[in-house]
Amino acid sequence: MDRNWQNGGASHRQNGADETGFHSGNVQPEILPPAEQGESGEPYYRPYQSGEPPVVRQQKPTRWAAAPATYLLMAINGLVFLGMMLSGVSFIAPTVEQLVRWGANNGTLVLQYGEWWRLITAMFVHVGIIHIATNMWCLWNLGLLAEPLMGPLGVFCAYIFTGFAGNLLSIAVHPGVPGGPHSIVGAGASGAVFGLAGVLIILLKSPLLPMPRAELKRLRWSVIQFALLNFAIGLYTAFGPSPVQIDNMAHLGGFLSGLAFGVPLVPRIGAQRETYLRRRRVAIAGMTFALALLAYGLRSYWLTTK
Repeated sequence: MDRNWQNGGASHRQNGADETGFHSGNVQPEILPPAEQGESGEPYYRPYQSGEPPVVRQQKPTRWAAAPATYLLMAINGLVFLGMMLSGVSFIAPTVEQLVRWGANNGTLVLQYGEWWRLITAMFVHVGIIHIATNMWCLWNLGLLAEPLMGPLGVFCAYIFTGFAGNLLSIAVHPGVPGGPHSIVGAGASGAVFGLAGVLIILLKSPLLPMPRAELKRLRWSVIQFALLNFAIGLYTAFGPSPVQIDNMAHLGGFLSGLAFGVPLVPRIGAQRETYLRRRRVAIAGMTFALALLAYGLRSYWLTTK
């Protein structure tokens, strides 16, 4: 999940001077994987008829071949974390200054200094070994379920779009600009993980999926439980006596954008190839336009009307 630190407005590094004034919190695991997965990793391709067993495609792809985008995203996260450790960053409790240097999200730096790239880099930066381990476990579980339904490009785009949207909502609520609320520093893949959960909740409802309804309902309920449980954990850390600080806005933004991204999609399994590709193009183009428009509107609101 995304971790955050409150600050009174981040100051940018200029002329070699470090003017940051962040205060970090403790690192604790705070994201739980879905309770269940499907009984078979193989996709069904024949429409299911009541009273007869579903037909399974007879092939045994390797896990990499079955979910290349999932493993690619996990590898990028892992390499970034390895680079952080090799550069001297603590693998247990990195400082806020170190996280900012590696690309963590912050409203002041994004809105006032134009560092919009942080909305992407922050989803690959993690706050210690426990943080990345829990996030990668959840990404692995959801990615292996999502990739047969969305394809590698669909999973990769969902991760980037929903992670971006989560970080965008975070700086919208915590802009750190004059006249606005204080900023925070956030990092982690969990906005994107919540986004994948949102997409799956939509796709697993599709009548095109050639799987028994009971199995689809079970899988969908498992994903819903995952989202509800981790939202509850986030609310507890916000209002309860917890030393952990979680960027709940990043989670909410990722989840809502995942639902939106999933609406125009149809599952790769069960749909006509042309329909699947056309719907995916619509979803990608629509999300790109919507996020660009929201980012422009957010910047205009905080910097020109305040």
